[in-house]
Amino acid sequence: MRPSKRQPGEMRPVSFERGVSKHAEGSCLVKFGDTHVLCTASLEERVPPWMRNSGKGWVTAEYGMLPRATGDRMRREASAGKQGGRTLEIQRLIGRSLRAVVDMQALGEVQITVDCDVIQADGGTRTASITGGFVALHDCLKWMEARQMVSVDKVLKDHVAAISCGIHGGACVLDLDYVEDSAAEADANFVMTGKGGIVEIQGTAEGDPFSEEQFTELLALAKKGIARLVDLQKMAVG
Repeated sequence: MRPSKRQPGEMRPVSFERGVSKHAEGSCLVKFGDTHVLCTASLEERVPPWMRNSGKGWVTAEYGMLPRATGDRMRREASAGKQGGRTLEIQRLIGRSLRAVVDMQALGEVQITVDCDVIQADGGTRTASITGGFVALHDCLKWMEARQMVSVDKVLKDHVAAISCGIHGGACVLDLDYVEDSAAEADANFVMTGKGGIVEIQGTAEGDPFSEEQFTELLALAKKGIARLVDLQKMAVG
């Protein structure tokens, strides 16, 4: 039995609350159990210098954790003068994941920045950020569509979502919370599209190496979880 009393293939409760930011073109408060992330998507009528006059747009992301997102207060990275390596790695992952389902030519020469701020952390902050970030991005594009700037169906090629899997107590389990993640023999993050395309897999053995058979089982769990997340995204955005 898992510490949370969940079954091996059972996810934490997942919810999306849209329109939580008055000023952002798209926003979503996503909850994976006790992991809560505020995702906002902001439209800027500019692109990075290296993309000027290309006719293509750009989607990027930023990620951060509030000081009391965890049990002990963390120092704000701004006060330290630089972002940590983990933060940079996660926000690049979020950006890559969202760009995988966006047609930059159809977007036009604008930039959408998706900010993911962790309000409360209990494992899986990057997977929640990607999954909720997609909803915020979708709503930003709907805002643009209402102003005849784009067609959402042409810009978004698919849904994208992410989930964690791992080996805990010798068993392959889906959607690790902090207690499981901190004691897992192996853990992995899977980013996949609604059609089943693989965007990225991050997997690590924390102790003994895991087998190909175990990886196949983790992948099967991830596919199941992401299919459920995509269904929830579709229900959220109508």
